[in-house]
Amino acid sequence: MRQRSVPIVLALGALSLAGCGGAKLWPFGEPAERARAPADAIAYRCDGGRTLYVRMIENGAAAWVILPEREIRLDRTGAAAGTNYAHRNTLLELNGAEAALYDGATPLLTGCKRSG
Repeated sequence: MRQRSVPIVLALGALSLAGCGGAKLWPFGEPAERARAPADAIAYRCDGGRTLYVRMIENGAAAWVILPEREIRLDRTGAAAGTNYAHRNTLLELNGAEAALYDGATPLLTGCKRSG
């Protein structure tokens, strides 16, 4: 019975230390910050200081939209081939070096300009 309680006590001790502001359980220093821009993605700087990342996939037949809170695949629409990508209510409009993202009629990101 005593052997079973040792792992439980150790786990509870580690959890209580994790709650302390100064305790660090990772012994190898601070982890390196990941690159913010996803590989092979085009970055757009939008109104309000937000960034939109778009990765073209399947030879331009679809676009992968990458936001901090979610990612979504949008397929090219036939109306304006090569510039509009949609899935359900989400619409991405690309116009040269500019982009806009909508949820139905509600603009999510506007004034997006290609950076770099």
